[in-house]
Amino acid sequence: MTFQELGIKGHLIDALKANYIVEPTPVQARTIPLLLEDNHVIAEAETGTGKTLAFLLPILQKMTPSSDIQALILAPTRELAIQITEEINKLATEYKVLSIFGGKDIQGQLKKLNKEVDIVVATPGRLIDHIKRKTINLKKLRFFVLDEVDQLLDMGFRDDIITIQSVCSKSMQVIGYSATISASVKKLSYRITESPVFVSAKEADIPLDQIEQHVVITRPRKKLEDLESVLTSENAFMGIIFCRTRRRVDNLEEALHQAGYNVAKLHGGMPQSKRQKAIKGFKALKIQYLVATEVASRGLDVTGITHVFNYDIPETVESYIHRIGRTGRSKDKGKTFLFVNEEEQDMLKTIEETLKLEIPRYEKRS
Repeated sequence: MTFQELGIKGHLIDALKANYIVEPTPVQARTIPLLLEDNHVIAEAETGTGKTLAFLLPILQKMTPSSDIQALILAPTRELAIQITEEINKLATEYKVLSIFGGKDIQGQLKKLNKEVDIVVATPGRLIDHIKRKTINLKKLRFFVLDEVDQLLDMGFRDDIITIQSVCSKSMQVIGYSATISASVKKLSYRITESPVFVSAKEADIPLDQIEQHVVITRPRKKLEDLESVLTSENAFMGIIFCRTRRRVDNLEEALHQAGYNVAKLHGGMPQSKRQKAIKGFKALKIQYLVATEVASRGLDVTGITHVFNYDIPETVESYIHRIGRTGRSKDKGKTFLFVNEEEQDMLKTIEETLKLEIPRYEKRS
């Protein structure tokens, strides 16, 4: 299957080739033809499977020159909104894109909205601000995209989504991508559009055959020492180290930095400029290890991650799956390490029972 066979036109195929993308992923193959035929589509697909291009390519192909906003893409986090904007700019420089999210100067957004804007990529909260101010007009919107629908609902944006939909064009095409099509996702889909087509485009819940998992048995007082031992032994090309809280991230990043490791931190309490700097440095391979909270387990699409270190055991199996799913992508191999002390054995047992495997214990080097 090629992009041409899916119905994508030459200029977009050329842009894909310029970015070394030549073959559609399963989610692209299953949803692009439906979207080109103007169906409302709600697709089940994980982050990192190519879903951004799956909705961008049909939208960019069907867009025409206009003085009105034609496409609105809602994302749950600022980081994902930025990444989507970057993808659009790689494919279609002829269209003007505006990112709308908290942490950015709203006056600058207002100035851009007074000019021609073709595509808006936004987080719900800041977009609601503009709707209340009556500084944005979505009456002639042609495409309405909800990226990571399940996460938008988990973060409490359901009412915001319905409010946003109520001020949009009644004839727009609705597109949604979600890690799982739950009952709440289906309920929202029927609330905001008629006759949505539901598509499952998940290759697998988790690519276990591509991820080499390990458990590191540790003690609270030896945990940092054990982590440093594993980091030195593995010398990861790119690694994410997950902690449970912002304070834990701050403390661990400082300790690793003082120990000489090439690290940066990422959590929701950081200023937006510092979050962007950390992500850019990590993606550009200037940073070897990103110490992060759950914000990096969903909605952060960075390729080439070879290792995931669960310094703090996650509170749910789903969280563990999302964390280790940052590696082992696009047929690449990945390695993960889960640090567990005596009080956390029950959670480890739950993870192993859910995944139906016994995760090998890591032999520490003396």
